[in-house]
Amino acid sequence: MEHPLVSVVDDDESVRESLPDLLKEFGFAVRAFASAQEFLSSDSRSHTKCLILDVVMPGMTGLELQQELRHGGHEIPIIFISAQKDATIREQAFRQGAVTFLFKPFSDTALLEALNVAVPMK
Repeated sequence: MEHPLVSVVDDDESVRESLPDLLKEFGFAVRAFASAQEFLSSDSRSHTKCLILDVVMPGMTGLELQQELRHGGHEIPIIFISAQKDATIREQAFRQGAVTFLFKPFSDTALLEALNVAVPMK
């Protein structure tokens, strides 16, 4: 059985290095990207079953990527992660269809619970 692909988009290198290991332990295939543009130009967009997306990044923000995907007809479940505890941004992410919004640092359990909602494993 093929492992569902989770794509991680975060400009923080430490997140791109550590999060994929955890996601693989949870049973997912993983690809990590340093920017929204890098994700959009990859072939992963059509294969991604869940997107773990940072809010604040140089260039295109996570919220802008979320809008871009929706306008392009790509309904990928999104788990936002952010170090900024901004209620306005969090509310906007949910209005635009986010599955959940986790504040860094978040627990492995919180991430797994979010993934179980976003990508129900059979």
